[in-house]
Amino acid sequence: MIELEREGPVFVLRMRETGTRMGPDWLGAFAAALDEVESASGAAALVTTGWGRNYSTGLDLEALMGPDRERVPAFMDGLHELFARLLGFRRPTVAALNGHTFAGGAMLALAHDFRIMREDRGFFCLPEIDLETGRPPTPGMLALLRARVPAGTLHEALVSGRRYGGSEALECGLVDAAATEDRVLPLALERALALADKDPATLAAIKQNLHADALEVLRRRPALS
Repeated sequence: MIELEREGPVFVLRMRETGTRMGPDWLGAFAAALDEVESASGAAALVTTGWGRNYSTGLDLEALMGPDRERVPAFMDGLHELFARLLGFRRPTVAALNGHTFAGGAMLALAHDFRIMREDRGFFCLPEIDLETGRPPTPGMLALLRARVPAGTLHEALVSGRRYGGSEALECGLVDAAATEDRVLPLALERALALADKDPATLAAIKQNLHADALEVLRRRPALS
C-alpha cells in the first residue's frame, strides 16, 4: 500500500495502487511513514508520489461505507490530524503529482510545502460539488484549502468542480511547477534535497505560525462537526 525508501537525506513515500485511496489502513501506514521521517537524524526531507495514472483519488468510499462504516468519524478525525501534521511538518515536504489528484488527494498534496505536477496528463480537482454523496468539505478541509489556494482559484475549483491540467494548475497557483512525466519525480527530489538541511525546529515553528488558523480548525474534534 505505502512504501518508504530513503535516497540520501530524502525519503520517498510511494502510494502503491490501493494506496492512492484513503481509508483506515492507509491512514495508519501514512502516519507511520511520517513517524520515521520525523525521527530521522541529520538532514532529511520528504517526497510523496502515487502509482500509475493516480497520485491520489481521495477517500476510499467503498471501504468507508462498507461494514465498518462506524469507523468513519474516527477516520475523519485521524485524516484531519494527518493534514495538520503534514501542514506543520518539521521536515520539508514535496508532492510529486504523477497523475490524477482528486478531492482528499488534492488536500493531501496542498498540505505539502511544494507540488510538482505532470503537465501532459492527469487532473487536479476538488469535485465535491459533483459527488453523489453531496457532502461539502469539512470546516477543517476548507481551512486547509484557504491557507494554500488563492481565493479566486479556490472559489472556481469548489463551485465548478473544474479539472485543472498541469499547466492550468500552475497558472492558477495550485502547484509550483509542471513537468513532463519523466521529470516530475526528479524535480521533486531536487527541490527536497535543496531543503533537506533546514533546521527542523525552526521550520516547524515557521509553519505552525504561518498556518496557525488552519491548524487550529483542523485539530478540532470531532472533525465532522
